[in-house]
Amino acid sequence: MANQKSKRYQQAAKLVDMKKVYRLEEAVSILKKMPATKFDQTVNLAIKLGVDPKQSDQMVRGTAALPHGSGKNVRVAVFAQGAAADAALAAGAEYVGFEDLIKKCSDGFNDFDVAISTPSAMVEVRKLGKVLGPRGLMPNPKTGTITDDTAKAVKEVKAGRVEFKIDKAGNIHVPTGKVSFDENALLDNIHAVIEAILKSRPSTAKGTYVLNATLSGTMTPGIRLDASAIIKS
Repeated sequence: MANQKSKRYQQAAKLVDMKKVYRLEEAVSILKKMPATKFDQTVNLAIKLGVDPKQSDQMVRGTAALPHGSGKNVRVAVFAQGAAADAALAAGAEYVGFEDLIKKCSDGFNDFDVAISTPSAMVEVRKLGKVLGPRGLMPNPKTGTITDDTAKAVKEVKAGRVEFKIDKAGNIHVPTGKVSFDENALLDNIHAVIEAILKSRPSTAKGTYVLNATLSGTMTPGIRLDASAIIKS
């Protein structure tokens, strides 16, 4: 209900015509003009895709490197031993280990945002499926989180590599930066995400790929985007 929304939210909503679709540049400009909150909101891009997520050959999943970073301090856990473990620590990973870290996670520890594993460690890490899976933390080769080059993976994640995966309803939600970023930085990041999603189109997908899209802050109304313009971006 509108009367249950905060005054700040209602002021933000006045800047958006809910019957209109906006070009990306317009949407970012409007988002930047919305009343500020006490924290730096994350800017989220939501895209509805014209694929059937129930079909395994139409799964859309991948990563995008944000040119200007995500604005978030990404906490990384790395399952590795020996030189790969040392390299991960040197690259800035917060938690590095093998049997000890696996046990810690199985006991409920999950105070990290991304998990990376070497291929050899995955033999044991797979046993954490029920723990890491529900939070989307299970390492996966498609997202570059199963690799022997742990240093590279840690640096990329820290620099602003974000993952995306279609949900059961055919939607993808991706963080693209912070409201405090300047407009050009946000546009660069959003374009990078869009490009990665377009490149991830399954060969079996028929018809229109991008059905609709919305841009929003953590606590703002959504701004509908011109899907046709996104495809050409």
